[in-house]
Amino acid sequence: MKKVAIIPLRKGSKGIPGKNKKKLLGRPLFSWVLGAAVFSELDEVYVFTDDEEILTFINKEYHWTNKIKGLLRNDENANDTASTESAMLEFAAKINYNFDILCLLQATSPLTNAEDINAALHQISNERKTAALSVVKTHRFTWDSNGTPQNYDVFNRPRRQDFQGLLIENGAVYVTTKEAFLTSKNRVSGVIGLVEMPEETLIEIDSVSDWNIVESLLAERQKKIKKQENIQYLVLDVDGVFTDGSVYYDANGELTKKFDMRDGMGLEILRQNKVDVMVITSENSALVKKRMDKLQIQHTFLGVKDKYAFLQDFIQNNKINWCNLAYVGDDVNDLANICTVGWSFAPANATQIVKQHADFVLNSNSADGAIREVCEWILKYNNRF
Repeated sequence: MKKVAIIPLRKGSKGIPGKNKKKLLGRPLFSWVLGAAVFSELDEVYVFTDDEEILTFINKEYHWTNKIKGLLRNDENANDTASTESAMLEFAAKINYNFDILCLLQATSPLTNAEDINAALHQISNERKTAALSVVKTHRFTWDSNGTPQNYDVFNRPRRQDFQGLLIENGAVYVTTKEAFLTSKNRVSGVIGLVEMPEETLIEIDSVSDWNIVESLLAERQKKIKKQENIQYLVLDVDGVFTDGSVYYDANGELTKKFDMRDGMGLEILRQNKVDVMVITSENSALVKKRMDKLQIQHTFLGVKDKYAFLQDFIQNNKINWCNLAYVGDDVNDLANICTVGWSFAPANATQIVKQHADFVLNSNSADGAIREVCEWILKYNNRF
């Protein structure tokens, strides 16, 4: 069965302007659920949007997978009054109904992971449901507007441990068979299965306060992945890590950057001790490429905006784990990796938010011994394994 997902996005957002592109823990909001989808059992994942900038980002950024596609959404299905179902119907027609299972994923639920998506898909493939949706169990007592309790007896208030609770839609994942969707024209219909997700996933991002709460939850979730094992790869940002963050331009463009020669020697010694070096930068700089060629760093990747998803793909392809990585970053676009790898480092002159989340704040500034300091730390650390 062909399993296809749609992530509908709109340019307009009243609660948080530019919400879908705003960086949440260093990544555009929509990229969190998109990243979960690409590492799930889905066959294709479409970002369906009226935002040309997002479509350009999709085409440039996810060249390492053929699973992710961008598709332009009609204006009439991207306004404030359009329903999600109308967008789903438009989408289904645009791809000529080429699916057996349709999965709706919401960008405003960034705590969704691949396992949640797979569990919903399995409700159809394994449990013979015609649709499924994600829910959260809550132990809250509910009332109607007339002051009548809906789910308990006020004279026999149950203890939390004795209260079965309620299941509430969290708006994260919906799946349906093609036949059920085309018959009902609704995201779920027929025999519906439920997938329970953690209680914190009930928070959808509709306001700035929601945003701050979810970002904190996301950071803590990523940090729980951390385990300390032998370091096999040192992953490095460039600007603000290899360099001091300054870029010099003339009329013809980028002119020069400052690098520290001691860092190069440290990386050479590290490779001699069987720790490989990987460079990921969002910039596409000829100067950086020349410097990395000089340092003989084979794993050099330029122009990568979604570093987290790119690195996750690298990990899977090389059969390693996040815990086998050390990472050095200095700014917000490094945060997801900083919070996830086995050991993370921030130069002394990194941005404050990165220093708050890194495992170690180095004594040295970038382009002034920071990388060399990390290399020496890793050599001592690996000797313990």
